[in-house]
Amino acid sequence: MRLVVAGSPAAAVPTLRRLAASDHEIAAVLTRPPTPQGRKRVLTPTPVAQVAEELGLPVVEATRVDDAVTAQLRDLHADLGVIVAYGALLRRPALDAPRLGWVNLHFSALPAYRGAAPVQRAVMAGDTRTAATVFQLVEALDAGPVYASDPFDIDPEATAGEVLAAMAETGADTVARVVDGLAAGTAVAVEQVGEPTTAPKTTIADGHVDFGRSAAAVHAHLRGVTPEPGAYAHLADTRVKLLRSRRSGATPPVPDRRVSGGQAVPAGRDTSASATPLAPGALGLVDGRLLVGTADEPLELLEVQPAGKKPMDAAAWARGLGALDGKVLS
Repeated sequence: MRLVVAGSPAAAVPTLRRLAASDHEIAAVLTRPPTPQGRKRVLTPTPVAQVAEELGLPVVEATRVDDAVTAQLRDLHADLGVIVAYGALLRRPALDAPRLGWVNLHFSALPAYRGAAPVQRAVMAGDTRTAATVFQLVEALDAGPVYASDPFDIDPEATAGEVLAAMAETGADTVARVVDGLAAGTAVAVEQVGEPTTAPKTTIADGHVDFGRSAAAVHAHLRGVTPEPGAYAHLADTRVKLLRSRRSGATPPVPDRRVSGGQAVPAGRDTSASATPLAPGALGLVDGRLLVGTADEPLELLEVQPAGKKPMDAAAWARGLGALDGKVLS
């Protein structure tokens, strides 16, 4: 089949590569225009645009699909459009441009988590399973009938960025299977079943960590907003990014004789993270690990980034603060 592929971020690249390696023809790639990136604000093409150029594919750059872009799409005489995180809505004239319309790869088990941030919201909620879903694109948000939905187990220690990267790879195979089925005339879409939930785009405010919640909830939240918009808390007037954490149960057993706060601990005394009482947000060093209190048990912080500094080992950062008594993340 003759395809037009739309996408912008790195999550769309595996699908583009997978379809480019297939027997189908990619007539053009639709992506967003270059944007300023980095400290020097250099205009940089989207990851999809960069790969399309590498593959020698025609590129159409557009912030929105207006009448002019729709005319370009129509002139491609494509059989099918494939969209993965393009970043703009397609209205009816654009939806009708390819002969078979458009299919969309969405990173949730629809109708759950319709919207811009399905992986982030699922990880933030502590979900352990999601799905890569390919559905027929319609004008309503993520509401079209589903061709395929492949389950995906969420690694309980992975960040949203890591989960999305892994799902993008497996989802590319789901897309290819659906495209092959549409080409063969065997693909069948079924209407979504269940109560829809939404996954709105995350904001900087979503990155603020509330240590008054359980350790499980804090850990899930931190993972869900990493790398974007980024987890953070304040130590007095200083903002600190929280890059990586670990549940206390995931740490190895401590030896019989340990040092805590500079004092030798008698053999047999339990100073594991789960047994260390800390008020919500309070910091403590135990066996060389930086712990922060939550509503139930402490959470270990593994990597942080103080304002104006590079990412660093959390325990090393804490040692640089001196005595931790009275130091609280809020």
